[in-house]
Amino acid sequence: MSRPASIYICQSCGAQTRQFFGRCSNCGDWNSIVEERTSSLNKRSKERISNSLKPLLKLSEPISSLQEKDLDRITSGYSEFDRVLGGGLVPGSLVLVGGDPGIGKSTLLLQSATKMALKNSVLYVSAEESAQQVRLRWQRLKDCESNLQLLAETNLNLIIQELEILKPKVAIIDSIQALNDDNLSSTPGSVAQVRECSSALQQLAKQQNISLLLVGHVTKEGMLAGPKVLEHLVDVVLTFEGDRYASHRLLRSVKNRYGATHELGIFEMQGNGLAEVNNPSEIFLNRKSAAGIATIVACEGNRSLAVDVQALISTSTYASPRRTATGVETNRLHQILAVLEKHMDLSLSRHDCYLALAGGLVVEEPAADLGIATAIVSSFKDLILPDGTALIGELGLGGQLRPVGQIPKRLQEAERLGFQRAVLPTGSGIDQLKRKINLELMEASNINQALIMALGITPERNQLHKEEYI
Repeated sequence: MSRPASIYICQSCGAQTRQFFGRCSNCGDWNSIVEERTSSLNKRSKERISNSLKPLLKLSEPISSLQEKDLDRITSGYSEFDRVLGGGLVPGSLVLVGGDPGIGKSTLLLQSATKMALKNSVLYVSAEESAQQVRLRWQRLKDCESNLQLLAETNLNLIIQELEILKPKVAIIDSIQALNDDNLSSTPGSVAQVRECSSALQQLAKQQNISLLLVGHVTKEGMLAGPKVLEHLVDVVLTFEGDRYASHRLLRSVKNRYGATHELGIFEMQGNGLAEVNNPSEIFLNRKSAAGIATIVACEGNRSLAVDVQALISTSTYASPRRTATGVETNRLHQILAVLEKHMDLSLSRHDCYLALAGGLVVEEPAADLGIATAIVSSFKDLILPDGTALIGELGLGGQLRPVGQIPKRLQEAERLGFQRAVLPTGSGIDQLKRKINLELMEASNINQALIMALGITPERNQLHKEEYI
């Protein structure tokens, strides 16, 4: 008889200890450690002992002797979904889709499963809803004629049995936190359950070449719930995000072994499901000139998007002014404000600054620095940026502008949307770009030159305006 033992596992990060603590020493979360019963001789140990009695056989082979196979991807039925995946689902791959509750993860996967089931065998496993509840949601879709197979089950053994019998091309598990393994005494959603269920499904998917999509819950901080090993286990990690007060949804690639990361797919939530957005730049553009608004061209993976940057500078009534940023990292905003105050001689430390990107888009690349700085100065000076001006460039601590990547692709998107001119950093290769792009291109080596080109600000004009605030 194997002797039972206790092990304490953190439900946030999956760290294991032999003693209970109120706070996890690995991630720092309080009251996240839960006791789980285990056995001193588990199933894997028994298999290891039995395998040691077998004769040794060489299993490896030279990599040069492996035959190259064509990678036939499975289309999801939506071009935006395929773009984020890198061209479609790879047979035998695991895709983890996370997002806030009610954002539309189940709707997106159910629509995609309905499309894929027209040409392939697809199994949709609903572990959180009954079969009738899924059918009610399925009937609201536009095209609800499909051979989609539905299974409402939470038992891992029964799900694996159905997968072995049906042998589908694609399987969807909604969600991985709702599955439970009878061999474990922990509750569904715990670290042990999520880890073992994911590992078992991964082994089956690789053996039978099944494309497996897993729906994952997120924590209140927006991170994927469960152990971190879950993200390392899967091949692709996607996040489905969006503003609850807006109709559009953003599907973003965080990890992808078969394509580019940080790809972006845009959908719009409608009464009969999610619809693809063919021209996403129109969502993030206002097309109305006002003080404090500038346009940048951001690159999300292989896609270029024109986005409005909105800034509001107001006199602070407190000793410490407020700094609020939506869609841009706050530390990046603080750095840009410091550069403007140092090199433009603006008294921004006495004013509150509110910055937001239109449409709830999050831009992390430094190519948006010039547009952010222009929007701030435009609001501070109460100047309106001329129509049809795009701003692209990274702002250094010395006030200099640095070139950024994918300039031709950004300018092509600006030209397609009807922009007339663009301000770029020196060294962007304007001479070669003028032959391909029908835009007025202007190069600036520092922030002073760029603001003169964009807003028409001169040092004398800046000095007069500064005296009004002193």
